[in-house]
Order: sequence, then structure tokens, then C-alpha cells
Amino acid sequence: MAERVRTGKRSGGWWGMWTLIVTEGSLFGYLLFAYFYLASQTEQHWPPTGLPILLIPGINTVILLTSSVFVWLCERCLASGRPRWSLASMATALMLGMGFVLIQLTEWQKKTFDMTTNLYGSLYFTITGFHMLHVLVGLVILMILLIWIALGYFDHRRYAAVTIGGLYWHFVDVVWLFVFSTLYLFPYLDST
Repeated sequence: MAERVRTGKRSGGWWGMWTLIVTEGSLFGYLLFAYFYLASQTEQHWPPTGLPILLIPGINTVILLTSSVFVWLCERCLASGRPRWSLASMATALMLGMGFVLIQLTEWQKKTFDMTTNLYGSLYFTITGFHMLHVLVGLVILMILLIWIALGYFDHRRYAAVTIGGLYWHFVDVVWLFVFSTLYLFPYLDST
């Protein structure tokens, strides 16, 4: 006799992803706490190189948030039985995510400091480096999902992997909002 599946029941992957998000969120919480603590303890101007330029990181923030919208749209398209639109949405999200990485790498190269220059440089590259690592993992997840969508693995009833992968990508975006606020906006508030 076939076993009935209860609707509304969350998969183990969904719970596992939330566990990962809480764990990784704690890591970023500790890193950002260290930044604020050490900034409050230093006698020198913070950041030592002066106020950060907001234009490029601001554009990068919009790019990453837009990619998250397209991941959400991909899931909605699958749920409503539009696989071609879901494929296009996931491809767009992936391209935007890759754009974020390229812009971030360019920004790193233009910095007048590196990880060994001073405490600020160490914190900046550690925090943004950990975030970049999470973005790269997210891009691998999005690429796998894109391939599976293209191969027709999902339909309007079966797309939990897209939901779970989307959770991770949304987490990466939310973390970036905290990183952006801390590294790029906080120095402006602190300088007044």
C-alpha cells in the first residue's frame, strides 16, 4: 500500500539548510562583532585609509539583491508551471552573481591596502573574503539548479531543491547587506 505524503511537511534538506544558515550566520556575526569591537578600541582613524567610496559597492549590492529576486522568480515560475521562464530567471540570477564576483575582485585589486597592511585591512579582507567564498558556493548551487531545470528535473509539484538552494542564495544576499552596512556605511555614521 502506498504511503501518503503529508502536504506542508518540510524536507530534511530544508531543515539542514536552515541549520547551515544559522551556523554560518553566527560566523558572520562574530566577524562583524570583531570589526565593531576593534574599531571602538583603536586610537587611530577608522578606517585608516579614509571613508570608503560607495558607488561601486552600492552598485554591487543592487546586483546581488537583483539576483536574489531572480532566484525567487525562478521558484515562482516553477510553481506556476512555466519551466522556460524559470530557466531564464535562474540563468539571469547566475549571471548577476558572477557579475558581483567580478566587480568585487576588481574592487579588491584597487584597494591601497592588503590583508597585512593594518588591522582594518585584515578585517576588511577576512570579512569580504568569507562572503566571497559563500558567494562562490552559492554560484555552484545555482549552476547545478540551472542544469537540473534545463534537464527538466522539476515541475510545478516537485521543486524543493530550488527552494532549498534559493534559501542559501538569499542568505548570502542578507549577509552582504550586513557586510556592506558595516564596512561601507558605518564609517560614515562614525565620522559625524
